Amino acid sequence: MQRRHFLAVSGLAALTSLKKHATAQQNTPVNPDYIELQQYRVLSSKKLEQLIAYLRDAAIPAWNRLNISPVGVFTIQDAPLDLYVLLPHKTPESATTASMKLLDDEIYLKAAAPLLNAPKQEPVYQRVKSSLLVGFDGFPKVKTPAKGPDRTFQLRIYESHNTLFHKKKVHMFNQGGELDIFKKTGLDPVFFGRAVIGEKLPNLTYMLGFDNQDAKDKAWKAFLAHPDWHKLSRDPFYKDTVSQITNLILNPVDCSQI
Repeated sequence: MQRRHFLAVSGLAALTSLKKHATAQQNTPVNPDYIELQQYRVLSSKKLEQLIAYLRDAAIPAWNRLNISPVGVFTIQDAPLDLYVLLPHKTPESATTASMKLLDDEIYLKAAAPLLNAPKQEPVYQRVKSSLLVGFDGFPKVKTPAKGPDRTFQLRIYESHNTLFHKKKVHMFNQGGELDIFKKTGLDPVFFGRAVIGEKLPNLTYMLGFDNQDAKDKAWKAFLAHPDWHKLSRDPFYKDTVSQITNLILNPVDCSQI
């Protein structure tokens, strides 16, 4: 009983501390994006070319007709046969119905015929992994910060060992000031999202965009040296909020709208 009492008191103390760290003014978004991340796996470079052609000619135009825009399509630097697709939905209903609505679109069905009619023994892709995120209060919408031909992107996933510490890490970005430090130092976000469905839960996931590789390196150097980050990273309230980090460098394909 003493141990149970201790755990209950500890949990309440952590929640009380979380409330105390909240600022009086909180920017609550009216309509955050519901960000769907799809990861496709193919078996050859030829299949990858076929998948990109499908996305370019059939899927992206159809998604845009459903008001899903901008659509991002990226290869992974260290996994060249994987492809990430980013779909910013305006509503939860869009996230749950878009795939079926494509099959009611005659223009899509015609353009997608090479993929949809591929034989079972020769599919264009093997499987798709999907996750669904809700845009942060402090950054509710998907943006397109990088525009140039040499632009590069970084996808980072911060796992926490339980939901309380996950909530505290989200708080660190939204109310603690980490998002502001990102913006000050040139770490320009494409999105910040809290995962509600997918792997590696609980986690928060974000993507950054840079004009080129040098800009990425310069921004991270500035962030790590910034005095506000030094202060924030030493705040004991945020200790142990991240248990595992996934870091991926992404390159946009020609049809990507991000």
